[in-house]
Amino acid sequence: MKKILYTILSLFLVFTFLFAPYSFAVSSFIWSEDTFTTSATPDSTNLNLESESCILIEQTSGKILYEKNSHEQLRPASVTKVMTILLIMEALDSGKISLTDKVPCSENASKMGGSQIWLDVREELTVDEMLKAICVVSANDCTVAMAEFLAGSTEAFVDKMNARAKELGMNDTCFKNCHGLDEDGHLTSSYDISLMSRELLQNHPSITKYTTIWMDSLRDGKSTLTNTNKLIRNYKGATGLKTGSTGLALYNLSASATRDNLSLIAVIMKAPSTKIRFEEAQKLLDYGFNNYSYVQFAKKDSILKSINVSKGVLSSIDVVYENDSGCLLEKGKDKNIEQVLSIPECVSAPITKGQKLGDITYFLDGEAIASTNLIADKDVKKVNLSNMFEFLFFSWFRLLRE
Repeated sequence: MKKILYTILSLFLVFTFLFAPYSFAVSSFIWSEDTFTTSATPDSTNLNLESESCILIEQTSGKILYEKNSHEQLRPASVTKVMTILLIMEALDSGKISLTDKVPCSENASKMGGSQIWLDVREELTVDEMLKAICVVSANDCTVAMAEFLAGSTEAFVDKMNARAKELGMNDTCFKNCHGLDEDGHLTSSYDISLMSRELLQNHPSITKYTTIWMDSLRDGKSTLTNTNKLIRNYKGATGLKTGSTGLALYNLSASATRDNLSLIAVIMKAPSTKIRFEEAQKLLDYGFNNYSYVQFAKKDSILKSINVSKGVLSSIDVVYENDSGCLLEKGKDKNIEQVLSIPECVSAPITKGQKLGDITYFLDGEAIASTNLIADKDVKKVNLSNMFEFLFFSWFRLLRE
């Protein structure tokens, strides 16, 4: 009797899926936390920075939070190496090279002046060791060795640097070398440095494995490395990035830090002293962290809710966020966010994993500030005679095993 009742019930459910009408009404709602008065735009007039040029941006969005003479063309010194490191990381992440590849030192590389680890001609270090030396002590000899390894010559590598700069919109930039030693016409701006720094950190986050090293060594401990970026040791959340100084460039720095999901990049150019470049980079970062927050609204692939499925082998399906969604906000305004959800009450099979089912948009003071699509987390087949009997067969099989 139990088997007969189960069969009748199964047939009834399949008939319902196949022939019952369904609704596709779109439901929308608006959610808002209790609102309160927010502060005015953060005041940056009292920063009183001595450096010739500087900029502060939020890493995820690239939004400028503060700038001073940000497009003035100046000598970058070793901050040039941010582009060199970017090209190395792109070669690594594309599989063109690996961290264990051996990189030889040419006579040209061994003769480099400035910061170096005193490579000998024909000495070989791995890409991993070269990156460490470039990021931590700004080694010019390792920089030239890597340029030759990747492009065959430093001239060809500089061509690649300028081509990549153009792709990134670095319109104030002209690279003449890969290391940053003073050379006529070798110029960039704090704005352009922020662009290449953001590209490096945003798309190659593993670089912070090297840029956050305070002290390390090479050659079985015989060569000690101490980071030229003092913020790595002294500033909470520091993630990098690169110092630079010459007699003509004075003191430069691209400084990055992350706290509570907020990542900032501060660029200082032509500071009058090394002490001031670190102090003013810290001022900019403090200004950003004190006045802004990054609010994450949605996390990719996390479940928002379940909705009904009509004419499918499943009666419901989970709806997930297609991408991460968030926004940079002045502190306090994160409590005054409205969200509008547009999604059907019921969808009809068949459904494909990743299929758009709706979307969600976030508003601040009536202005859309972020949005993401809502997608299906799995495939759902449409009920037909073939899978109906498959469904009944496995239902009977499970019943017989009880």
